[in-house]
Amino acid sequence: MTEMRTLKVALLGCGNVGAQVARILIDDAETLASRAGARLELSGIAVRNPDARRDVELPRELFTTDADTLVKDADLVIELMGGIEPARTLILTAIRHGACVVTGNKALLAQDGPTLYEEADKAGVQLSYEAAVAGAIPILRPIRDSLSGDRITRVLGIVNGTTNFILDQMDTTGAQFADALAEAQRLGYAEADPTADVEGHDAAAKAAILASLSFHTRFALEDVFCEGISSVTASDIAAAKDAGFVIKLLAIAEKLGAAGTETGEGTDGVSVRVHPTLLPREHPLAAVHGAFNAVFIEAENAGELMFYGQGAGGTPTASAVLGDLVSAARRIVLGGPGRTETTTGHVPALPIDAAVTSYYIGLDVADQPGVLARIAQLFAEHGVSIEIMRQTIHRDSAAKAESAELRIVTHRASEAALAATVEAVKGLDVINSVTSVLRVEGV
Repeated sequence: MTEMRTLKVALLGCGNVGAQVARILIDDAETLASRAGARLELSGIAVRNPDARRDVELPRELFTTDADTLVKDADLVIELMGGIEPARTLILTAIRHGACVVTGNKALLAQDGPTLYEEADKAGVQLSYEAAVAGAIPILRPIRDSLSGDRITRVLGIVNGTTNFILDQMDTTGAQFADALAEAQRLGYAEADPTADVEGHDAAAKAAILASLSFHTRFALEDVFCEGISSVTASDIAAAKDAGFVIKLLAIAEKLGAAGTETGEGTDGVSVRVHPTLLPREHPLAAVHGAFNAVFIEAENAGELMFYGQGAGGTPTASAVLGDLVSAARRIVLGGPGRTETTTGHVPALPIDAAVTSYYIGLDVADQPGVLARIAQLFAEHGVSIEIMRQTIHRDSAAKAESAELRIVTHRASEAALAATVEAVKGLDVINSVTSVLRVEGV
C-alpha cells in the first residue's frame, strides 16, 4: 500500500477565522486527509504576538513571528491576516516558491488581484479565495465552474452582514441608524470603527470579485461605484415599507448594451456598483434578515438562482477556507496546473451614469391644481416613465397651509436620465423639498 503524502500548511494570521481553521486542521486531520488524498500538516502559524490570548487553545510551538521563512517551506499557504501589506508580499513569496495559496483577503484581491492571478498562472499554482465573499456561502466556485457553460447577466448580492443587520433592525423595529449601529456593535457584528462596512467599502471589494468571475474580466475596486447606508433614515425605511419595499445594501454587477439597454448580444460593458436599494418585499433578497448574506444570480439558461447562508463568523468562514484548501491539496496530489480564474473577455467597466435602474423619489410639494401634471410632464421630457405615484395630503393647522407628499417609483432608465430628472424637479416652484432619492431593483 502506497504511503499517503504529507503536505505542509502555513497559516498566516490567527484571528477569529484563523484560529478556527487551525483547530479544524488539527482536530479533523484524518477526515481532511481522506478527502484531500494527502495529510495536511499545520507546520506553523505566523502572528505578530505569539503570546496573545485566543479563543481556541492551540499548541504554543506552532506560533512564529517569522512569516517569510514559514511560507518558503510550505506546500500550501492560508493567508488570513487581512490588509494589503505584508499580506501581498507574503502571498507573492509563497507563489514564487511553488505553494498554492488560499486567502480571504477581499481588499487585496479587489485592489491588486490581477498581479496575484498572473503570478499564480506563471508559477502553475492555485490561488483560491472562496472565503473572500459571503463567508460560508459557496458562491465563487459555482460562478466559476458550475455556471461556466452559461452566461450570467446580473448579480445582486447582500454581501455585508453588518449593514444588513442595521437595515433589518431599522425595518423591523423602527430604530434610527445610530441606534441600530450601536446594537450591531454590542453584538459584535460591527467594528468599533464601522466605516468600511457602513460606507460600503467592504461590499465594493466583494462586488469587484463577483463581477470579475461573472463576466470573465478583471475589475478593480476603482471600477465600483460605492455609496453606503449612513444617510438612510428611519423615515426612508418607513416610506419604503409603506410602499411595499425594503431597503438593502446591494452589490450589483450587470451587463449593459451600447445604448444603456439591458443585457443582450453585443453588450458594451458592465456596471458594478454598491448602494442602498429598494426591493419589493416579495423579492427573495428581501427576506434575508439579520447578519445573513445572499447572492442572487440571473443567467441566460439557468434563470434565477439564489445562494444564502452565514456571511461571516469564525467557524462558517473557516468552512470556506478549508474547502479551498482541500481542493488545492487535491490539485497538488493529482498534478497539473493550478486553477485561478477565467479572464477570457475584456468588457469595460461602465460609469454609474450608464447604469440602468429605477428610482424611488420622495417629494414634498404644494397642494394646488396642476402640480401632478407639471411633474409628470417634466419626467416625460427627460424620457423617464412613472410606474407608481402616490400622494398624501398634510395640513399644517398653525400656518393654515396644505402640502402633499408624493412618492414616485419610475420605470427602469439610465442613471444619467434619472439624475437629470431629479435635478429638474428640484427647480420647479411647486416643490418644497426632495425628501429622498433611492435606487430600486426587482420591479
